[in-house]
Amino acid sequence: MGGDHGPAVTIPAAISFVGREREAELILVGPVELIQAELRRLNAASHPRLSVVNATEVVTMEDSLEVALRRKKDSSMRVAISLVQDGRANACVSAGNTGALMAVSRYVLKTMPGVDRPAICTLIPNQKDRPTYMLDLGANVDCSPLHLHQFALMGSALVSAIEGKKQPTIGLLNIGAEDIKGNDLVKQTAALLRADHARGVLNFYGNVEGNDIFEGTTDIVVCDGFVGNVVLKASEGLGRFVKNTLTAEFKRTPLNMLGALIARGAIKAFSRRMNPSRYNGASLLGLRGLVFKSHGGTDAYGYEWAIRRAFDAAKFDVLTQISASIAALMPQAERAAPTEDQLTPADLQQQKIA
Repeated sequence: MGGDHGPAVTIPAAISFVGREREAELILVGPVELIQAELRRLNAASHPRLSVVNATEVVTMEDSLEVALRRKKDSSMRVAISLVQDGRANACVSAGNTGALMAVSRYVLKTMPGVDRPAICTLIPNQKDRPTYMLDLGANVDCSPLHLHQFALMGSALVSAIEGKKQPTIGLLNIGAEDIKGNDLVKQTAALLRADHARGVLNFYGNVEGNDIFEGTTDIVVCDGFVGNVVLKASEGLGRFVKNTLTAEFKRTPLNMLGALIARGAIKAFSRRMNPSRYNGASLLGLRGLVFKSHGGTDAYGYEWAIRRAFDAAKFDVLTQISASIAALMPQAERAAPTEDQLTPADLQQQKIA
């Protein structure tokens, strides 16, 4: 029900995905009559691997975190996350309000032992034709060195599980590669990561700059949520700008159109690599359950990629691998997650997305 388009995007994406992936079973959560009407329109009302679970409320993009968490207890978002908690679903995918998704997920699923705050991690394309994993991308606007340190540990565990790399390289996003550069947050975090590197716990490359994200200098780039969200939105905007500009220029004159015809193979390959929809689907890392966030403005093609990421994570039991890795890397006493009444306005404000 979330995102800019709701069922008009999510349901076609679900139908397409189960058509491609024979092992997949998807549960569509929301007002049952509305969903069933859309399924009938798309001739998929009787699909054997699509089921519907009713939810009477919907979290809107305008709802505050307090409303999503405390008032709309039968929202499609909360019901879907509860299905993961109850073991009826292996993962949840949502295109809805990101701050609400994080708050509800944290309350319902709780965080892993040793994790103070979940982080949003996604894939960004680079020149080496493989993804750069980057976190946090907006879940935590204000962070301490301890939080960035935990993000690095979680990112390392995730990439190790998904990519099969025992110790992926970690870069700390900064305004320069030199140790003397950066604010106190970055400098103090770097000291923690260097200590882990010396102990052989993490493979800390050092400080990296913005251009290193797309050059693929490291497997993982760590930053606070404010910086990460700005980088993500700027990157998506730049990708669309480049694509639209090239398209306009190739159509400008007959000679340009001829050049485009000759180079159509390269143009298609370029467009495919630059298409942000292929990298849609961010993991809410650090929870005791798999939750993936789709971009709210994506189309059915992009939403299907988000479903794919969640499906693959469940299929390869990434959560168990991450839990085991984090337990080894962060051998701390389990911290009790806050109850609904204990979540203060400050806690909720902290999770707002830029």
